[in-house]
This record gives sequence, structure tokens and C-alpha cells, in this order.
Amino acid sequence: MEVRYKIWLEENGDQVFGEGLFLLLARTQQTGSLHRAALDMNMSYRYAWGKIKKAEKRLGRKLLTTQTGGEGGGGARLTPLAEDLVQRYRAFNKEVQASIARLFADFWEENCLPR
Repeated sequence: MEVRYKIWLEENGDQVFGEGLFLLLARTQQTGSLHRAALDMNMSYRYAWGKIKKAEKRLGRKLLTTQTGGEGGGGARLTPLAEDLVQRYRAFNKEVQASIARLFADFWEENCLPR
């Protein structure tokens, strides 16, 4: 057996930040492109951009700065807020994973199911 879980942050009942947005922002940070990040995650650019815009609306602040194409090409960069959210979510999720693994071991030792 294994334990499964999902974590997201809400404000006033609305999801503000979770695994999907974290992965999209982290991949955008790595590639310098929302378009490339969306392709890597098997989602359309339109869907990815919609996720970003929805989160920006809920947060009331920008997550990406963009540069349109041209000689040097276009791209997207995370704002300081987005960089902070990615870093905090990564660290928080690491701690949650460790805590859940400890709790799972405490409550569900191997072969502890009734027969």
C-alpha cells in the first residue's frame, strides 16, 4: 500500500496555487518559455496561459513577464512573486512528503491489514 494526497492553497474557497500551477511555473522558469513549458506538459498554450491568467486574477498580481518574438525570440520570465511561490511550494511539499511518509509508517506498518 501507499498513501496518495494532493495539496493546494485556497483563499475564500477558490484554489489559488497547487501542483499544476507549480509545475507550469517551474517548467517556464527552466525553459524561459510558457509555450515550451506547455508543450513539455502536454497541454495547449492557450490552456497554460489561461491557468496563469486565472491565478494572476485571484492573486491580484502578475506571475509572468513576457517578451514577444523578434530577432532574439520571445519568452516568459517569472516575476519575483512567482519565483517565491515556486520556491516555497517546493520546500513545503518536500516537508509534507516527509511528514506523510513518517505518519504512514506509524499508522500503517507493512502487512498490518486485517485478513
